Amino acid sequence: MDIKGLDYNTQREKLVMPEYGREIQKMVDLAISLPTKEERNACAQSIIQQMEGKNTQIRTSPDYEQTLWDHLFLMSHKQLDIDWPFDVNEAEKIHAKPNPVPLPGKDGLFYQRHYGRLLAEVFEHLKTMPEGPERDELVRQTANQMKRDLMAWGNGSVDDERVADDLARFTDGIIQLDLSMFQFDNMQPAKAEGKNKKKKK
Repeated sequence: MDIKGLDYNTQREKLVMPEYGREIQKMVDLAISLPTKEERNACAQSIIQQMEGKNTQIRTSPDYEQTLWDHLFLMSHKQLDIDWPFDVNEAEKIHAKPNPVPLPGKDGLFYQRHYGRLLAEVFEHLKTMPEGPERDELVRQTANQMKRDLMAWGNGSVDDERVADDLARFTDGIIQLDLSMFQFDNMQPAKAEGKNKKKKK
């Protein structure tokens, strides 16, 4: 809805540095439009003082003056022609996004928390193992351990197909568990301690 006389923030230009507010942004825009460098320099000094007053916690930083001038440079969209007291060529680093943190384990498999890092390493090992009794035994042990982990995380509830699907997925389809032939170990969900115990009088 567009009502004459009302000015909504959603209709205004997005602020480069919202922490300083729209009034200081207007001062920066005014400074850019001043005709002489002397006037722009004086206006920039006044703006810096206002910015410092608005963002008082910035003083805790040892290089806060550099930061303030960097902010002013960014707020002016690099258009403010003044005698900059600091080098502002690297000001844009303030808005640079940090490099993504790599997930632990190859392909981030460790993020399957219910299986953990050791099983993730086993999955990788199974991908390169030749067929034979040794691999069959490792598959048997791995599948049973996966089922135990799922039971522990799922309060005793687990589906054998889930184990087979996960094993195939984490080995890139190399290990296919035939549930019609495969026999899991007999497992009983652990009972929560204290639930069935009578209180001592």
